[in-house]
Parts: sequence; structure tokens; C-alpha cells
Amino acid sequence: MTSAGSHPIYLDYNATTPLDPAVRQAMLPFLEGAFGNPSSSYGLGRDAATAMLMARDQVAALLGARSSELVFTSSGTEATTTAFCSALAAHPEKKQIITSSVEHSATKLLCLDLEKRGYEILWLPVDFQGQLSLEQLEEAITPATALVSLIWGNNETGVLFPIEKISAITATHQVPLHVDAVQVVGKMPIDLTSMKVQYLSLSGHKIYAPKGIGALYVHRHAPYTPLLQGFQEQGRRGGTENVAAIVALGKAALLAQQLLVEDMAREALLRDRLEEGLLKKLDSVFINGDLQHRLPNTSHLIFPDIAATTALLLLDEKGVCCSAGSACSAGSCDPSSVLMAMGRSPEEALAGIRCSVGRFTTEAEIDRAVEIITSVVKKIHF
Repeated sequence: MTSAGSHPIYLDYNATTPLDPAVRQAMLPFLEGAFGNPSSSYGLGRDAATAMLMARDQVAALLGARSSELVFTSSGTEATTTAFCSALAAHPEKKQIITSSVEHSATKLLCLDLEKRGYEILWLPVDFQGQLSLEQLEEAITPATALVSLIWGNNETGVLFPIEKISAITATHQVPLHVDAVQVVGKMPIDLTSMKVQYLSLSGHKIYAPKGIGALYVHRHAPYTPLLQGFQEQGRRGGTENVAAIVALGKAALLAQQLLVEDMAREALLRDRLEEGLLKKLDSVFINGDLQHRLPNTSHLIFPDIAATTALLLLDEKGVCCSAGSACSAGSCDPSSVLMAMGRSPEEALAGIRCSVGRFTTEAEIDRAVEIITSVVKKIHF
């Protein structure tokens, strides 16, 4: 643990992001005086409803979508579950779902549950770089395919699937496509008008908004079935809206759109600085995944003969926060399923560490992290 008053070097932005001060300021009024229920007809309620409309416009602008195509949710997981339920309810006779072997646990666990309910789940393999074969994907689609659901930017390795090409394939076969874009939204440009995507999930706490708010994009012609019944969200999601969090998500989306080019370039430089520093100081480390097609902020490193869980404990003691993979599997000693699917050995899969930088990461922090990571790895090896 870091000592009291010390400032940790935070390199786990893929797990969650800190709240941007501007986002905090935007949501504060709706935690205090502007506390109205947006379904109420009087002034306080109308103010809340107006703020929600603006937030919806801001999120839609970041995605290149129509405001009417967004449903606010409590999380990316809820958004993904709603997308699945909508697609499956539209064609109950179709019992095949196509996904990949490197999905986030939100999708993986949902698919495993659906498998118990009689659905056939086709887990597409990936190669050593973590990439799909588009030929295999197209060959896998049959008249029984109810949905294709794929992660855009892998939360562990940062590897990017070619979603634009994938969407062209699914459109040709008239099969709905759900995209888990939780790690891509706010980090790379998205224009849904140029892609044939029916559903897309996002989460606020990955783009400097608070935890507990997400959204689902539903193409205006895609089938939709509410997961929660109610009249809110134009009858698409029941439950009183979390106005403060929705406003925060809108502000975070606006900032992401304004800072996107700057953030992408700066984070890629910081990521490369970290990798170059470690490669220079350590002989055995290597970078995992497709280095040409990955998130600009993410570096997945494998330190052979090192137990990542041990290294992370020592790094935490020295004030460096990074992870062994998905935050959802923290505490597990099992090899990363993502790395195993990429053909890594169990020993390599247990030796992987993910570092992800963000808006508030500095060069000085990267340089210090290189020194600390190097010292920890050498200490374990010794």
C-alpha cells in the first residue's frame, strides 16, 4: 500500500478512470439544488429532463449517432445484456450466437448462461496477435445465427478488432452486430454512420465519468426489448433516471470529443515511452498483442518467469497501480483466458501485466514507473 499522503502512479485507466474535475462540476448541481425527478411536470423536473436531453446529445455526438438511438443504463454490462435480450427476442427461433474467445467477462458470462438455456455459442479463435480471421467469421454465420457480439478494443491487451469490416460482413448476411466498445469510446474516433452496427455498449467510468452510468446505442431500425419495464427512457428502460450521472456522462463525452486528437497522440507517446524504457532496461520483457492495431493507451507486457500477482503486490507497495488483466478477474490466480486464447503458455499467461495510461498521466510518472517496474522485476528474478 502507498504511504499516507503519497501520490500513486496510476497506470490502470482501463480498469477505471478518475473523475475529471470538469465532470464533477457539471454533475454537482444535480446532487444538490437541481434534484428534481425528470418525469415531474414542474420546474425542477423540467430542468432535470432538459439536462438529460443535452447529455444525450453530447453522447450521441461522440458516437456519430442520433440522440434518439441512445438508452442510458447503469453500466456497460447492463447495456450488453439489453442488446443480447433485444436481438434474441426478435428471432426466438434462432439459437446460435457468435462471439470471440477473448471477450470481456460481461459478454463471456452472459454467453455461458445462454448456453445453459439451449443456445449454441460459437467462440471464434484468435491468432498469436489476438486477431480474428474474418474468413472464419463469415463462414460461421448461418441462418440460425441470432447475433454476432464482439469486443472492439480488448480490455487486457488493447488489440482492436476491425469492426468496420466486421459490420460489413454481418450486414451482408443480415445478422445483427453488437459491439462492446467500452474501451474504445473516448479513446478513438467513432462514426456509427459509416458502420452497420445495430448495438453498441459503453461505460461512463472509462471516460472520466462516475461509476454506475453507461449507455446502449440501438440503431433506429434494430429490434429492441426493454430489460427493465417502465415508462422512463421513452419506455426503453424502467427506473427513475440517475440524472447527475447522466449529466456527468454527457460532460465526459463532450470533453472526450474536444480532447480526442490531443489525448490519443499524447497517450500513445506515453505508452511508447513506457515500453521503450522497459525494453531498454530488461532483457526478457516483451510486448503482447497486435502492435499495429491496438488502443493508443494500452500496453500489455509479459515478464517471463515472473508471477504477475507477486509483482503487482510489490509495485503497489512502491506506489505503482497496474493490473494483471481485467479488473473483473482481480484476485484470481487462474491464467488469463485472453492470453491463453492467444496461444500463450500458462506460465506466460500468469506473467502478464497491463499498463494503461490516461488523461492525467505525466512523463515524469512514466519515467518513475519504468525505474520501479525494473527494480521489482530484477528483485523477483534475484
